[in-house]
Amino acid sequence: MMERKMHTVSCGQARNKDMVDYLASLGIQAQKIRGYSYWYLSPLRIEKSASFKINRRLNRWYDFGLGQGGNLIDFGILYFRCSVSDFLSGLSNESTSIPVPELAIAATPDTRIKISNTKPLSHPALLEYISSRKVSHKLAFQYCNEVDFSIADKKYFAIGFANKLGGYELRNKFFKGSNSPKAVTWFKNGNTRLCVFEGFFDFLSFLTLQATAAGNNDFLVLNSLAFFEGATEEMLLYNAVHLYLDNNPAGQTCTRSAAARSSKFQDRSFLYKDHEDLNDFLCSDHRLPDALDAMPEKPP
Repeated sequence: MMERKMHTVSCGQARNKDMVDYLASLGIQAQKIRGYSYWYLSPLRIEKSASFKINRRLNRWYDFGLGQGGNLIDFGILYFRCSVSDFLSGLSNESTSIPVPELAIAATPDTRIKISNTKPLSHPALLEYISSRKVSHKLAFQYCNEVDFSIADKKYFAIGFANKLGGYELRNKFFKGSNSPKAVTWFKNGNTRLCVFEGFFDFLSFLTLQATAAGNNDFLVLNSLAFFEGATEEMLLYNAVHLYLDNNPAGQTCTRSAAARSSKFQDRSFLYKDHEDLNDFLCSDHRLPDALDAMPEKPP
């Protein structure tokens, strides 16, 4: 992979970046505009009435609910819960967005990720990311947590999805990773049919698309395709195993291999055949049939 050269900006350059444009790059849009005043639902907390204001002429913000304000740097360290140096290193001369986890996090061994706290999801940045993936907030609250973690003494936060051994899959807009121990996640409801997904956003997408399916199926989220083989024996205890794996070479190879092993394994990827995975299907504003039980077990 080609390494992108990042040019760390100075404090002065960061403060001079247009805050309205910067918030737009984060997907945050003004609710109303009055002259130089841009009013937003606060990105720093949950609220129903816009009380976060940017004076575009001064390029300064103020959150009336928090009683705090300042420049772009002041906003960035609150929004991303990071230090000034981390925020500046995340800003590039070419972009107003802040790719925080491009601070070599993706290449960092899992053992260096240290969980410091877990709590119910609440941070607006994480809720906005969930919305961007078209997943139901209610489901995200039910199955995920907000996780604070650190890597090499630098602090981050993300959506956390727990596995059966107590480790977490960690996701936010800029980061995809996990801590140790890494393992699968089971949801056993005593049903005779199992639905299998590669990642938890596909699992949440399925439940978003099929709200009534939760009580009619057991679920297995692999968290890595590498765990499929080790879970096969337990999967075969079910009468039917519906595979909602990715429509890429790795996912399809795994599906074909499983189907060749036992007729219990049934490929359901034809339901989203023109998309990378179930979440991509959901984000494209498609819908699954109202009653999956009435669908043929194989594509027509």
